[in-house]
Amino acid sequence: QVQLVDSGGGLVQAGGSLRLSCTVSGRTSTYAMGWFRQTQGKEREFVAASTWSGRIAYYGDFVRGRFTISRDNAEKTMYLQMNKMTPEDTALYYCAADATRISTWATDYDYWGQGTQVTVSS
Repeated sequence: QVQLVDSGGGLVQAGGSLRLSCTVSGRTSTYAMGWFRQTQGKEREFVAASTWSGRIAYYGDFVRGRFTISRDNAEKTMYLQMNKMTPEDTALYYCAADATRISTWATDYDYWGQGTQVTVSS
């Protein structure tokens, strides 16, 4: 089993930055991590994903160079640095882990964090 603990959300003004963290624990190894976000009444939206090697990374189209996914393998932690944030980035952000592949589809991920709320004020 794998446990994910995501954190780092909060309130930020438009144009500001936040860094989300997701720490992995458990016996099962994981191949890739992803970040998704969700607002009320909508499906989870892909934000970013990366393999633990760092050789492969994907971003959602809306990111447009504003967000960066990175990792600290020794700490088993994946980060999402978000810059130039807008009110449209307001959502509940989730990290996810997959044991065998990297994907942009939420349904492909096996494990999920509890979510961390991000609110961007105008």
